Amino acid sequence: MLWQQLINGLTQGGTYALIAIGYTLIFGVLEIINLAHGEVFMVGAVAGYALVMLLGWGLLPALIGGMIGAALLGAVLEFTALRALRRKGVSNLAPLISTIGLGMVLQNVMIRVVGAEPLPFRVPLAGFVLRLGPLQVTATQLVVLGVSLVLMIALQWTLSRTGLGRAVRAVSENPETAALLGVNVSGIVLATVMLASALGGAAGVLVGVSFVSVSAVMGMSYGLKGLAVIILGGLGNVSGAVAGGLLIGVLEALTVAYGGAFAGYKDAVAFGFLFLVLVARPQGLLGQGAAVTRRS
Repeated sequence: MLWQQLINGLTQGGTYALIAIGYTLIFGVLEIINLAHGEVFMVGAVAGYALVMLLGWGLLPALIGGMIGAALLGAVLEFTALRALRRKGVSNLAPLISTIGLGMVLQNVMIRVVGAEPLPFRVPLAGFVLRLGPLQVTATQLVVLGVSLVLMIALQWTLSRTGLGRAVRAVSENPETAALLGVNVSGIVLATVMLASALGGAAGVLVGVSFVSVSAVMGMSYGLKGLAVIILGGLGNVSGAVAGGLLIGVLEALTVAYGGAFAGYKDAVAFGFLFLVLVARPQGLLGQGAAVTRRS
């Protein structure tokens, strides 16, 4: 039972980590919390639903489509809610409020389009179950965990080994110096927001696959969970976001399995654990900003 719950928790935690990485990338470069990220996640999930359930596409095209749709929405976010305010030199509070407003607009528009009720999201996956002794891993769990790991490894490689990653780290460290060295700061910020949004869209599709449904109001709860994860792992720290997401996922799975009367309060347990960690270590488990601004 314990090992089975660990697998279940890691599967769920992988999606939390993808959501949190999106928050982390934007915070690492712009030092703001994008509170519309939960709704970007939701739009990616609904886009994946439309491609599978309405057009009959498979999971891979739906995943790519959800990521592209979310990335394009990220570009809209950058041009409408972030760039204009950044050029005026306003405080970080103004973009925070503008992203809240954009998130509310996105949620209400999507409610008007698809309604507020959950939509069935059934992806045709093989019905096999991988048995490892007493453990059982379904095809859905393998796909969700595998895709999450591939995306996280690809992101880490991009940040540490590519020219785009070096530019992102340079802008995160000092945008003025990066501009003097020839880095297109505005372009890198746009690329970062789009990349963060694409990861959120991928997480949305994977959550839909896991729970066999999506909805126009799913962004708020998962957005809050992503915020908890980045605070737990350390603001601006990609490795911390991954660790925090996996830890929260495992903690929730263990609460459901062994919590007894508290099994239905997994969110309360997760946030209570976050509170205790921050009391002991306010900077988060792995500290703030290390992974975006330094080569790892």
